[in-house]
Amino acid sequence: MINNITEPSNNTKLLILGIYAFSLILFGFLVNTPLEILEGLQRIIASPDTLITDYIGIGNMGSALVNSGSLTLIVILIFYKLKPDINGFPIACLFTVAGFAFFGKNLFNVWLIILGVFLYAKNQKRDFKEVIYTALFGTALAPVMTEILFSTTSFLFTRILLAIIVSVTIGFFLVPVSANLLKVHEGFNLYNMGFTAGVVITIVVSLLKSYGIVPEPRLIWTTGNNLLLGSYLFLLFTSMILAGIYFERKPWDKLQCIWQSSGQLVTDFVVLTGFGAVLINMGINGFIVTLYILFIGGDLNGPTLGGVFTVVGFSALGKHPRNIIPIMGGVYLGTLNAEVNANDFSMQLAALFGTTLAPIAGKYGGLWGIIAGLIHSSAIQNVGGLHRGLNLYNNGFVAGVIAAILIPIIKTINERRR
Repeated sequence: MINNITEPSNNTKLLILGIYAFSLILFGFLVNTPLEILEGLQRIIASPDTLITDYIGIGNMGSALVNSGSLTLIVILIFYKLKPDINGFPIACLFTVAGFAFFGKNLFNVWLIILGVFLYAKNQKRDFKEVIYTALFGTALAPVMTEILFSTTSFLFTRILLAIIVSVTIGFFLVPVSANLLKVHEGFNLYNMGFTAGVVITIVVSLLKSYGIVPEPRLIWTTGNNLLLGSYLFLLFTSMILAGIYFERKPWDKLQCIWQSSGQLVTDFVVLTGFGAVLINMGINGFIVTLYILFIGGDLNGPTLGGVFTVVGFSALGKHPRNIIPIMGGVYLGTLNAEVNANDFSMQLAALFGTTLAPIAGKYGGLWGIIAGLIHSSAIQNVGGLHRGLNLYNNGFVAGVIAAILIPIIKTINERRR
C-alpha cells in the first residue's frame, strides 16, 4: 500500500460511514413527519419486494430514507462487533445494502438469508466474519421471504414455515455456490453475488411455480424527486471528497494509482491506496452517475438511488471514472437505435448497475467497455422472466453471463493479434 499521510483506524472509518448512514435518517425526518415515517415503514415491511418496488412509492420519501439509514447502521454495528478490517469489501457491502434498502431490502426481510449463511458457517466450523459479506450481499434474495408471506393464499402458518425453510436454505448454500461461480466470469463481473443469486433463484422459482406459487414482477417507480434527492446527493459526495482530502492531503498520485487499475475482482482500493483517496474516488463517481441520470432526463428515486449508492460503494472495490464511463456510454449507445430510450426505467438501471462490468474496460480498454455496455443494454431486457423479480441484483446476473461469454472472445482476438 502506498504510504498515507493520515490513515484512520477501523473505528474512525466506521464512525465516518455511520455519519453517512445517520444523514439518511436525519434527511428522512426533514422531509416527513415521524408519524408519516412510521406509517410508511409499516407499508414497506408488509409489501412484497419483487423488482421493481420503489419504497418511496410504497411508503414515502422519509420512510425510505429511514429504512436505508437504519439498516445501514445495523450493518455498521455488525462490523463493529465482528471487527473485520474496514477496507473495500465492507464499504462496498455497506453502500450496496444502503442502496437496495430503497427498493427491495428492509428491516424485516433480510435476516433469514443472513441466518442461513450463519448456519453454514457454524456447520463448517468457520468464523462468521469470514462469510459476513456473502451474507449481506446475499440479501439480494430477500424478496423471496416477503413474496411467500404476502403473495400466497395458503394458511398463515404454512406461509411462515415455507418462507423460513426456503430463505434459510438459500442462505445456507450461497457461500459455496458463489465461490465456484466466481470462476465463470473470472472477476470481470463485480456483482458476483448477483450472478450467483440469479442462478440460484432461477431454480427456486421453477420449484415454487411447480407448487402453484408464481411470483409477479412489479413496477412501482416514482418521479419528481430530482431536486430534493439531487441536492442531498451533491452534499453527500462533496463531503466525501472533502473528507478524503483531509485524510490524504496530496491525493493525485493515489487517485492515478486507482484509475490505472483494471478493477478486476479482487482489487481493493483501500488496501492499495488508503481510505482518503478512496473517499475521493467514491465522491467523484457519485457525481458522475448522478449527473448522468439528470443529463438523460431520468429520475432520482428509490431504484436509481440504489444504483448510485452501489456504484459509490464499489468505488472502493473496483470502480473508477476510467472504467465506468465506457460501460455507461455503451448502454447509452444501445438506446439510440432501439425501441427503448435512455431515460426508460430499465435503461437507467442498466447504465448504473451495468458498471459491474467496469473491469472489462479497465483491463482491455474503453472500446471493449463500450461493447460490453452495448450488449448489456440489450440483454437486460430479456432475462427478468427467469427469476420473476426475486433477484434484486438482476443486472449482476446478466453481467455474469455477458462476462463469461465476452472475456474468452476478447482473449482469443487479442491472442490472434499478438
